[in-house]
Amino acid sequence: MEIALPIARDHPAFEGHFPGRPILPGVALLGEVFAALARNAAFDPLAFTLSSAKFLRPVPPGEPLVLRWVSTPGGAIRFEVHGEAGPVASGAVAPRRPDDAT
Repeated sequence: MEIALPIARDHPAFEGHFPGRPILPGVALLGEVFAALARNAAFDPLAFTLSSAKFLRPVPPGEPLVLRWVSTPGGAIRFEVHGEAGPVASGAVAPRRPDDAT
């Protein structure tokens, strides 16, 4: 699946990160990814755990982003975030096991 992942130019996470060269912090990008998956992929963030995340390059204010994801047979979701110049992040979430710490 694929959807646009709009990040507002004035997203509060840009402020102070970093002065003179604002970039979107990885945790803010993951938050946007999780919110988009919750809206579009029947994804419950509380039922999953982040199994991997890789940040490939900084995201400046105003860069158009696209979220692509695929569900695996085991119930995990692999995702990639792409910008104008190629991939910016990738990762996976896996269903939380009963013995996983919260």
